[in-house]
Amino acid sequence: MRLAFRNWTGWIKAAQALALGVAICFTLGATDAGSRFNDLGHRMVCPCGCAQLLGECNHVGCPDSDHMRSELAGFIRDGKADKTILASFSAEYGPTVLAAPTTKGFDLVAWIAPIAVFLAAVFGTILVARHWAATKSQLAGQDAAGAAPESPEMLALREKIRRETGADGGF
Repeated sequence: MRLAFRNWTGWIKAAQALALGVAICFTLGATDAGSRFNDLGHRMVCPCGCAQLLGECNHVGCPDSDHMRSELAGFIRDGKADKTILASFSAEYGPTVLAAPTTKGFDLVAWIAPIAVFLAAVFGTILVARHWAATKSQLAGQDAAGAAPESPEMLALREKIRRETGADGGF
């Protein structure tokens, strides 16, 4: 039995065909109005104060969600681009209508800050661990009671204190 793919060219063509097939399967429903409505509805927050995504706002008597959904459906029907639709809603309802901050201006801090805090915490943990390891190695020279070995002058001073106070070595 011979293998059909003896050289790399055959394998590369097969991989390209497989990638093309997967891409086609994933993009079949990506351009219909229903999926765009669902996608854009989940990229905005209902401004009524319920803190739900626009596509999922379900509280009774919401003053904003029905109007915004019909406005969104109208924009999609008119064939407007996603960025244009989001910019329009942001201009009308304020930037808080967007579920995720933009990547421009001060909003960029919302994307950078969590990463910076995480890296600072990792760096701080490494510094603390190194400090503890250095302190432990310095303490390794101490005796079992935790005291550093004493000099002959210190031992003589302790003996003098014992003689003068009559203590039996409580030091």
